[in-house]
Amino acid sequence: MIETVPFTTRFAPSPTGPLHLGHAYSAMLAHDMAQTADGKFLLRIDDLDQSRARDHWETQIYDDLAWLGLKWETPVRRQSDHFSDYDKALHKLSEMDLTYVCTCTRRDIEAAANAPQEGGPQFGPDGRIYPGTCRNAAHAFADAKCIRLNMRVACEHAIPASFEENGPDHHGKQALDVETMVSTIGDVVLARPNMAASYHLSVVLDDAATGVTDIIRGADLFEATAIHVLLQKLLNLPTPRYNHHKLIRDERGKRLAKRDDARAIAKFREDGATPTDIRAMVGL
Repeated sequence: MIETVPFTTRFAPSPTGPLHLGHAYSAMLAHDMAQTADGKFLLRIDDLDQSRARDHWETQIYDDLAWLGLKWETPVRRQSDHFSDYDKALHKLSEMDLTYVCTCTRRDIEAAANAPQEGGPQFGPDGRIYPGTCRNAAHAFADAKCIRLNMRVACEHAIPASFEENGPDHHGKQALDVETMVSTIGDVVLARPNMAASYHLSVVLDDAATGVTDIIRGADLFEATAIHVLLQKLLNLPTPRYNHHKLIRDERGKRLAKRDDARAIAKFREDGATPTDIRAMVGL
């Protein structure tokens, strides 16, 4: 008899500010889908950036989600407890000759991007696309501004690769393409001296470690999924199913951010709103 893996999803906020309506939508949608599938809903605290993470914001995350009526599995995974896991994965990729030391500052990258060159995309899901200045250099690790993934070589190791997308804007099998990865994403950052790992590397390892089968998150992260699937393949990790949902926007069509305190869940609660009101506001 084949044992099926239960539907498992997660909500992974960073404790760097108040949760807003966009967070509420994502968390409630994931929670609802887990309940419908008789599965698991996990909460993870993405406190990778210790320079910005604050204990009181983490406490408010728990308070806000509990007030919304959400329940999650325990214990809650916190990224700051697993820096050694990220280091091991980075070391593995380095042993595969897929990484290199980059000594470029942001100003260096801006200057290279502004130099006369053939047309092409300037920005991708990892920010400004890196021009490859340090790719074939032999810089010492002590001089690193970051560690980057050699995208072309990594793709040659991992592609063909694909993922299943079930969101409203994309649906079905999404295949990774080497030339697209190289030209529209480039050599992404995997770690910095003051941070154990990049978002891309850490979330791939966290999701695998907690058995996540379905990742439900905002449409703004759809383009980054190719990076995550690539890393999953390189590290021999399972690829979950993905559902990139709509974004909650203000009346001007602008995507909500943590600086939008007026849209904070805690503020609505203080003003007398109910969890049912929040559901109605976000269209659930």
